[in-house]
Amino acid sequence: MTHRTYVSAVVTAILGLVFWCAPLPVAAQFEAGGRYVVPRTPYGHPDLQGFWTNQTYTRLERPDGVNKPFYTEEEVAVIREGRAVRESSLTEPGTIPDVHYDFTQFGLDRSQATMVNNLRTSLIVDPPNGRLPPRTEEGQRRATQRRAEREARGGPYDAAENLPLGARCIITGSAGPPMLNSGYNSNFHIVQERDHVMILIEMLHNARIIRLERGAEPPEAIRQWMGLSRGRWEEDTLVVETTNINGKNAFRGSSDRMRVIERFRRVADDAIDYSFTVEDDGTWARPWTAVMPMTRSRGPLFEHACHEGNYGLTNILAGARAEEARAEAEGQR
Repeated sequence: MTHRTYVSAVVTAILGLVFWCAPLPVAAQFEAGGRYVVPRTPYGHPDLQGFWTNQTYTRLERPDGVNKPFYTEEEVAVIREGRAVRESSLTEPGTIPDVHYDFTQFGLDRSQATMVNNLRTSLIVDPPNGRLPPRTEEGQRRATQRRAEREARGGPYDAAENLPLGARCIITGSAGPPMLNSGYNSNFHIVQERDHVMILIEMLHNARIIRLERGAEPPEAIRQWMGLSRGRWEEDTLVVETTNINGKNAFRGSSDRMRVIERFRRVADDAIDYSFTVEDDGTWARPWTAVMPMTRSRGPLFEHACHEGNYGLTNILAGARAEEARAEAEGQR
């Protein structure tokens, strides 16, 4: 059985189990002293199943000029109001921003109801300054080389390969790991069975298959866009370790040696504490950690078909060629 066939079989099996292995909704339970009692699957594991979102206005890194780990409630309200107003404002009809970023026209849900409550000034909690660690010399050289390669290929609209992977409908940052929020569609469907956990990411409809096992390191030669993930339970926390990333979907300039350790812990009926630690000695001088809480959202997830066959990418390049032809014609007048 090929790896792709195996993954397809696992996804089908897990999705087939979702309707019977998910427990019926019950009232939240608490122990004496107010500690939340985590619901369990039929297999005895903490139940993380359901639809979740990590949508937030909190940045990965702390903004310049901010020197504290938390905002006040009033400061967060001002930030949210300002962002909401900008996102809901109609742009000038016929312009590129109007076509691509009109949140009202396309119904991209960034409403307050889907936002995760977070007073942090950055998702990064370690280092304490809320910023990415300094890059190593190797990381700096690789960043310079990647930039030179992009410039050698020409402008962003000269070829499909020059556009970001998300615009090419290959993979986005929300697929992870780590799983960051995207500009929209920051939704996830978690399904569990005895030996696997499946996380379906709405953006581009990627599915992560996490084996629950302890064993030998995966073969070095096997490299994938989202790496190879292995999970284990540490009390009520799902710990997922991912290696064997192919490096083509560089995360903030990461290398193919990046190792990500994620932690999922159910803390309420409508909340999961999600955190991750990134280790990559080929990019950063030290490991770093971020937290990104998840809150329950409404399902189901509908297929995100990207450019509906990626016609949009064809049109982007065709539009660029048309603009070049128009500019050349005007220059000859």
